[in-house]
Amino acid sequence: MTAVPDPLHVAIDLGAGSGRALIGGFVRDSLRWNEVHRFHYAPRQHAGHLRWDLGRLLDGMRIGLQRAQARASELGRPLASVGVDSWGVDYALLDHEGRLVEEPICYRDARTHDAVDQVCSRASRDEIYARTGIQFQPFNTLYQLWAHVRDGFPAAAEKLLLIPDYCHYVLCGTLSCERTNASTTQLLAAGTSRWDDDLIARLGLPRHVLPPIVEAGTGLGTLSRELVSQLGAAPLAVVAPGTHDTASAVAGTPLDPGWAFISSGTWSLVGVERGAPLLSPAAAQAGLTNEAGVGGTTRLLTNVMGLWLLESCRREWEAEGRTADLSSLLAAVERIPSSAGVVWPDDRRFFAPASMVGALRRALSATGQSDTDDPARLAKVILDSLALRYASVVATIERLTALSIPGIHIVGGGALNAYLNQATADAAGRPVVAGPVEATAAGNLLVQAMAMGTLQSLEQGRQRIAAGSPLARFEPRNAARFEAAARVFARVEPSVE
Repeated sequence: MTAVPDPLHVAIDLGAGSGRALIGGFVRDSLRWNEVHRFHYAPRQHAGHLRWDLGRLLDGMRIGLQRAQARASELGRPLASVGVDSWGVDYALLDHEGRLVEEPICYRDARTHDAVDQVCSRASRDEIYARTGIQFQPFNTLYQLWAHVRDGFPAAAEKLLLIPDYCHYVLCGTLSCERTNASTTQLLAAGTSRWDDDLIARLGLPRHVLPPIVEAGTGLGTLSRELVSQLGAAPLAVVAPGTHDTASAVAGTPLDPGWAFISSGTWSLVGVERGAPLLSPAAAQAGLTNEAGVGGTTRLLTNVMGLWLLESCRREWEAEGRTADLSSLLAAVERIPSSAGVVWPDDRRFFAPASMVGALRRALSATGQSDTDDPARLAKVILDSLALRYASVVATIERLTALSIPGIHIVGGGALNAYLNQATADAAGRPVVAGPVEATAAGNLLVQAMAMGTLQSLEQGRQRIAAGSPLARFEPRNAARFEAAARVFARVEPSVE
């Protein structure tokens, strides 16, 4: 009897502006994956707001599925399932026939600039944190929805779906919200699978549009007959992975016990896995957030502005015709012997400035440091500031949880940045392990494999990721070089006492 080949799965991983389709499965004792399609859908101004081009996003997802099917056929392996993960907080609105009411508004739109204060005039910060465990970011779904209602919520809107849940709806017609992403909305009761109906009612938000919540690993249905015919695809199972990309990234990280994680990309998510939320006033004061993880865990973390700072500068330098190749830039950074200055990475001036270079230079001047227009020195300012911010978050979590955090594991695109990895090890005084870059897709694939019965546990899956992924290790080797920069950073860092 001929053995049936192990099945393959498709992970659709959507970032804030670009997405990828990856195909993966198990080869002996390791998880392997390959990218089959990359696509872009940058937000643009339309109808008074910064909005996502959802049509381009969906076209990219469909092409990705076609190419995944073709690749599976080449490999002679069956394609079993598909699941979508994405950034958090943004949503699509559907009418009673399931049609899109309007293009989704991007979290960087200016409509929520005063929404946090308006919401907190109805319910206090202390109460909202105690109920939801989520840090106060103006782009959270809570404040987006508040602004939407304030400015005129569409009368035709019957259902609200977060971006990956909308993609699943397009694939199979199921209306749901997966819990890891639901937790980012600041509308979920902390540590539960329930919308906080009391908070929603008190704020006058439309409860009827919120869909049922499902757990990561839930089978949502099968690919619609229309898509099967249109794409020439198999009738795949549609599985909800950890639909928040950080939830999938942490699921796909072969973490050593007790280690902190950093999912490093446009944003850096710095934290630890726990069994329950930490809802203390001190945690709220420190800006820690409690997001739901795969398998009932809690991700206690902080959002840090991340490599958005450097990528924004690189775009400006390229537009000016200046050298902005990342490898050349990092090589130049390595040659700078001393600190070039530091900034507070989460300063609101860096969220969506007209010029990131200008915003960084103003931040340096405002704190009495030497201004610079040199790309290498500004890149060093960004990377050293991120390393010191990571170290500060890890130390804060260690203090508030009474945990001993022996090391830090970095995944995502930032895991390729050897300078930042070494700087993090030096600034934090702890070893750093970097990789895999595609931890988000790996975690997505693991949850699908568990749902389809080809994997027994998440821990088994993490072991298989470690077996098939090259991991780099960085030991603290020159902590003294950060001593002067750390003193300046302590001065620019907002107090949480």
